[in-house]
Amino acid sequence: MPMRADSVAVVLGTRPEIIKLAFIIKALGPAARIVHTGQHFDQQLFQVFLNAFELPDPSVHLGVGGKTRGSQIGSATQALDTLFADERPDFVVVQGDTNTTLAGALAANAREIAIVHVEAGLRSGDRRMPEEHNRVLTDHLADLLCAPTEVAAQNARMEGIPDERIELTGNTIVEAVHHLMPESSERRALLTDFELTANEFVVSTFHRPENVDDPTQLGSVLRQLALLQYPVLLPLHPRTRSVAEQHGLDSLFDGIRVIEPIGYREFLGLSAESAFLVSDSGGIQEESSIYKRPVIVVRRSTERPEVLNTFARLVDISSVSDTARDWLADPRSVHHELIDVPSPYGDGSASTRIVGSIARLAET
Repeated sequence: MPMRADSVAVVLGTRPEIIKLAFIIKALGPAARIVHTGQHFDQQLFQVFLNAFELPDPSVHLGVGGKTRGSQIGSATQALDTLFADERPDFVVVQGDTNTTLAGALAANAREIAIVHVEAGLRSGDRRMPEEHNRVLTDHLADLLCAPTEVAAQNARMEGIPDERIELTGNTIVEAVHHLMPESSERRALLTDFELTANEFVVSTFHRPENVDDPTQLGSVLRQLALLQYPVLLPLHPRTRSVAEQHGLDSLFDGIRVIEPIGYREFLGLSAESAFLVSDSGGIQEESSIYKRPVIVVRRSTERPEVLNTFARLVDISSVSDTARDWLADPRSVHHELIDVPSPYGDGSASTRIVGSIARLAET
């Protein structure tokens, strides 16, 4: 590529951003410089993800974790502005819709540095979500919008973003899942370790404030999970456990297999062997289309409509058990139907396409 060896600043701050940017960093090679804002500030967990993808340590740690949204965006923007003034990159790459994403775009824009937005064009239509504002603002600042699907590309066009700034690339999650998915023998070992039977358990995750910060909503989540026809494996964040205990909801854990958070590789392996998933995670909606498992999405809205009515159903929390009974009474038959449904997120070449697009932008 016609760029200096240190010319691409890849700004990230959360574990999902590592997953989505890993193969772009690898494809950029020595051109990539990883800048870690510290939005997720558990360094040990962060290092586990770097090691999983065999990525180098970040060259810069900004340490902005543990702040409110406004303070986090402001602190990261200021720190990145100083960094880019001292060591100016040719491009700044950001991903998704985090506070780090917006801060990276704002700082690059202020220094008139070209911005590449990976996973651009996603829209939920729900202005109550901070992520929706982050992604919209970043898209309108970006010089190159890497849209994972045609739906995402069309969203950007409908907002007046010129077509020449938009590239249809696919989603880098496909490469990540293919790279880290355990082989069948390792998945069988995981089932033994967790005393589970293939296709006869549910994997569940919840992290969005709308579901875990409101004790009434959290109680509904736990009650609905306990009503499902299969054992439920729930990796639980310590903060969610604290909310439950604080409000006297911990007895609701009795009908659920609550475990400590597990590694991404192990999580993928168990999910691929499950009957189905119940989650509020955007990433799981994407991943499920790759390992072909249905997911009940407990959200008010989704920015990933491409998987609805095939791999995913969007439901209110009160409808989880009914949806499972009606849609997933026979999970194996649903699995069989999904095998031949292609993932809407591409063929696993998104990172190569994105790096090629950056190279072409460098030549203009």
